[in-house]
Amino acid sequence: MDLLEIIKSRRSIMPHLFNNLTITNEEINLILEAANWAPTHKKTEPWRFKVLKNKTKNDLGKFLAEKYKDENNNFSKFKYNNLIEKAKSSSIIILICMQRDPIKSIPEWEEIASVSMSVQNMWLMATSLNIGSYWSSPKLISSIGKFTPLGKGEKCLGIFYMGKYDEETISRNPGPIEKKVSWLN
Repeated sequence: MDLLEIIKSRRSIMPHLFNNLTITNEEINLILEAANWAPTHKKTEPWRFKVLKNKTKNDLGKFLAEKYKDENNNFSKFKYNNLIEKAKSSSIIILICMQRDPIKSIPEWEEIASVSMSVQNMWLMATSLNIGSYWSSPKLISSIGKFTPLGKGEKCLGIFYMGKYDEETISRNPGPIEKKVSWLN
């Protein structure tokens, strides 16, 4: 696939669509290598990733479900079970984290933008490998430090669920770019 076709075919593939085929370590390493080539202001490279497999990814689902149960007055058994099932259905889960550089004083929004670009690189590489991916940033994300240690100044920004899938993706037709661009001559 050429680059524009990969970009056009990138989709959020929800975990319930994943099949039970395994993502190989070689594929994970390609995806992470793509992430590492994101642009970064002052070379801070703020992206940090925690790869969860097997029991650990399932433990994350249970942890999030229990946190949801403890912190929610409007408890929904469906949402509780969904948190567990998303983890179980995934071949791999990657925690998307950001490490702030205390010395270089880069604005936080720029560091978040760099992490987001690294995730887009991951997503594009996953798409080229026919691996489905979905970035979730639930309110519970602030509790990740209770599940796995985070470094000083490190913050979790999201959960990247990944799995192989069989179904065709829905095509997307964005509005015309001409309506989103102003030319200043």
